[in-house]
Amino acid sequence: MADNYPLPPAWVLERLRAGLVIPAHPLALTDERRLDLRRQRALTRYYHAAGAGGIAVGVHTTQFAIRDPKHALFEPVLRLAAQTIAACDTVAGRQTVRIAGICGDTPQAVAEARFARETGYHAGLLSLAALHQAGDDELLGHCRRVAQEIPLIGFYLQPAAGGRRLSFNFWRRFAGIPNVVAIKIAPFNRYQTLEVVRAVAEAGRAGEVALYTGNDDAIVTDLLTEYALATTGGETRLRIVGGLLGHWACWTRAAVRLLEECQATWLDGNIPARLLTLAGQVTDCNAASFDAANGFAGCVPGIHEVLRRQGLMANTLCLNPRENLSPGQAEEIDRVCRAYPHLNDDEFVRENLERWLA
Repeated sequence: MADNYPLPPAWVLERLRAGLVIPAHPLALTDERRLDLRRQRALTRYYHAAGAGGIAVGVHTTQFAIRDPKHALFEPVLRLAAQTIAACDTVAGRQTVRIAGICGDTPQAVAEARFARETGYHAGLLSLAALHQAGDDELLGHCRRVAQEIPLIGFYLQPAAGGRRLSFNFWRRFAGIPNVVAIKIAPFNRYQTLEVVRAVAEAGRAGEVALYTGNDDAIVTDLLTEYALATTGGETRLRIVGGLLGHWACWTRAAVRLLEECQATWLDGNIPARLLTLAGQVTDCNAASFDAANGFAGCVPGIHEVLRRQGLMANTLCLNPRENLSPGQAEEIDRVCRAYPHLNDDEFVRENLERWLA
């Protein structure tokens, strides 16, 4: 591997490839829309205690507006999360993968990547939303420059959330960057999901580049599927091994159990019918919290609402005052809470909330 592409510690690679629950960390705000330090720490402590193997900060769920100079929250939020995760790891005798969201044009992305690395993050989840008109060569030049600062996790973000279409050729070449350690596949599209999986196989990096679902509409299906693809090197088998999800920013303890159940099927290939039933239930829950009925307009406030009901957040406020729950969204969250109590972790939160808020 080239010397100018830094790699994370070996344990990070091993754990990413084994498959982890990685919640996308929200932003807790006071009623004055300032950073709520107490509840922001509590959220991080919750994810750690719930069994998340990694935590992603500065991503879509954390709100891209943290980078706006009028808020200037990118560095404080990433620093606070890194410090809180490190403290939790010390007490628990664990190691948690720290992932930083990185976006913007090349100078901004390079600066964010450098800060993240210096602050103790192991990898950067690279959004390409700012380069809407760039061709594959320009995109890959951008990615390689950022990869010289920090190991990369690719990010296929659905257009409805600000992403762009990315070609099979792009993903095959992207997978060839030496320190690409994972890809979050989140186009909410079966064809495009398969393109990424096939691109990694064709690049000869199956088993090296860990695949993570961000497809909130197909979480369980993604985690149960083994792909068998014909490549120039013969048949290649690979899986989506975990999830890096805004959906897993709430009810995280239940998400950890869900991933364990899905991973248990990998040993013998037998998938119980109840897991397919569960797949539909998880998607239904996501439709409510992510506001699928309104083009995902209320996806971040929807996560906040679930966390608010549990006491982890004080409100559903976002930095953008226009970003609110959609009409009828709270009622939809009511419905799925009643319908699928086995998918929440309310009792776990009740038992530990006071300690996390201390």
